[in-house]
Amino acid sequence: MRTRPFRAPHHSASMPALVGGGLRIRPGEVSLAHLGVLFLDELPEFQRAVLDSLRQPLETREVSIARANSHVTFPANVQLVAAMNPCRCGHLGDAALACGRAPRCAADYQAKISGPLLDRIDLHVEVQAVSAADLVLPPPSEGSAEVALRVDAARQLQSARLAGTGLRTNADLDGDALAAFASRDAAGQKLLAQAAEAMRLSARGYTRILRVARTIADLAGSNDVGRIHIAEALSYRRQAPRN
Repeated sequence: MRTRPFRAPHHSASMPALVGGGLRIRPGEVSLAHLGVLFLDELPEFQRAVLDSLRQPLETREVSIARANSHVTFPANVQLVAAMNPCRCGHLGDAALACGRAPRCAADYQAKISGPLLDRIDLHVEVQAVSAADLVLPPPSEGSAEVALRVDAARQLQSARLAGTGLRTNADLDGDALAAFASRDAAGQKLLAQAAEAMRLSARGYTRILRVARTIADLAGSNDVGRIHIAEALSYRRQAPRN
């Protein structure tokens, strides 16, 4: 393959379709998207059990399927991208089309996604609805091509930094490697410690914030992870409910 895979299964997908399995064991969408993107649109519309089946693959980056007469392991190192409406009707926060059941509508809808799964999503970004008036505005000063160049430069920094370690990107950093390559200044460490207590971060969340901060520093061309990079990484973090 010369291009990274992109898989976007429908929200009616079954657990075997998403993570693999079946009578004749086959890889699921999470393995077919290996080293690429797995895009889940309308995230809360997936069955909760199906979504939760992704928790282990997202952590271990592989899927192990056991049957009475066979045991198969498929790779599953993916970048998970998901999209969802704020509530079932989609009008939460819209003054013109106000949600009649707010905030209960949003709470019930978003509760379909478990806390442990949310904890595995590094960036939570709220996007406002695009109106017809927005469509006639001039294009942004920085387009996709310019962003792609910045991302490529950051990836090259990571490749050079991790040369000889067997690691590919900042997403692979863990343990001693994370401590070595994502060292913080005193102000950044203090902020992270305060946030860990205030936001009740899990060990997984703490690690993921450091990885994101390291990437933000790379995008800014900074060798060190500072307070400003950690602050931005924290701003993308959603405090997941405890399940």
